[in-house]
Amino acid sequence: MILWGFLASLGAGLMTGVGALPVLFGREITRRTNDMMLGFAAGVMISASFFSLILPGIEEGEAIYGTTVAAALLAATGIALGALAVAGINRWVPHEHFVTGPEGADPGALSKLWLFILAITIHNFPEGMAVGIGFGGGDVTNGMSLATGIGLQNAPEGLAVAVALRGQGYGRLRSVWYATLTGLVEPIGGLIGVAAVSVSVYVLPVGLTFAAGAMLFIISHEIIPETHRHGHQNRATTGLLMGLILMMFLDVTLG
Repeated sequence: MILWGFLASLGAGLMTGVGALPVLFGREITRRTNDMMLGFAAGVMISASFFSLILPGIEEGEAIYGTTVAAALLAATGIALGALAVAGINRWVPHEHFVTGPEGADPGALSKLWLFILAITIHNFPEGMAVGIGFGGGDVTNGMSLATGIGLQNAPEGLAVAVALRGQGYGRLRSVWYATLTGLVEPIGGLIGVAAVSVSVYVLPVGLTFAAGAMLFIISHEIIPETHRHGHQNRATTGLLMGLILMMFLDVTLG
């Protein structure tokens, strides 16, 4: 399962590069379309958080500890810890968001562009970890569902990075290459996630919900605010609902 977790998280991470490919052909995507794509990504992540992480985490907790109350408490703890972990990274690692501006420690000589790229990279780590944890539970279908959903939401992020780099005068190939690199932190997170839950079955319920909490923090803190800041919130909300419904359908029918 460790190899499965690594390869699936690598595939999901490489979708950032796939999303950046239109830059090679000089095609620009409108702000309205990009906001809808990011909304779609948020919907996919919300659905994956609940159907592929939180609900399986509660089921595993019930099977291990024998009570619904214990399982619910473990799930609540995992979600809170996951959100706190990403909040801590946001607080201490220098980066820059579209909406809230610079965050974290003093960035020193890093430019705003590279702070933005670092922010995307920070977001990708817990997503890779979520894929790894999904496979660590021994359920290949659940892990593949997570990898598919996270891969889908990585594509618009990769495009955003590549477009930002092109706007700063970087060449087409370099822009796509740097966008791809932001996703290659995901297999690292995937290895850590699958290894952690493979060590002990008792880690699995908290591990699953921890990954969900990390992703939910990212959705609320960054992705949704970004989709609403240009006045395209109706399209972004439509995209979110489409992503949520699609991921729910895939998860229920394939899982």
